[in-house]
Amino acid sequence: MDSLITAAARALAAGDPFTALNRVALRDDAAALALRGIAMAQLGDLARARSLLRRARRAFGPREGLARARCRLAEAEVALANRDLLSAPETLEAARRILARHGDGINAAHADLLITHHLILVGRLDDAEERLERLDVPALPSALEAVYELARAGIALRRLRPKQAGAALARADAAA
Repeated sequence: MDSLITAAARALAAGDPFTALNRVALRDDAAALALRGIAMAQLGDLARARSLLRRARRAFGPREGLARARCRLAEAEVALANRDLLSAPETLEAARRILARHGDGINAAHADLLITHHLILVGRLDDAEERLERLDVPALPSALEAVYELARAGIALRRLRPKQAGAALARADAAA
């Protein structure tokens, strides 16, 4: 990775999409398109984010399966933010397997949590709980631990278990 891509990625990780855009705004290589797509998602322009992420995924070559899987993961997150529930969770599962196979455990766990979120939104609570049970929660970074607890809270709310939901929300708050 070159220094501008690295700087843009760090800016996005720190929640600064404007700095990231300043670093890669005039570039059309695959990595820059992906970072611009993530920046646009952070800024709330989900339609533009989706378009950029799709272009980035196509721009990565056949030997860059990990990068394409990461783009697929970001696209799925944008689709869920748009409540596009027709996006195929099978595609996200395939991306999760690629991420896990390449040793990207954090993004694989993120994919698991996105699949869980999709399952909750479509009312498949037993499947969502089963997927959550398979996650190694102590290994999750705090941001993903918060997402995990929010998923637990969502399931508890839908099952009308307010005490469990409150406890999960408190754990999510602590993790965040």
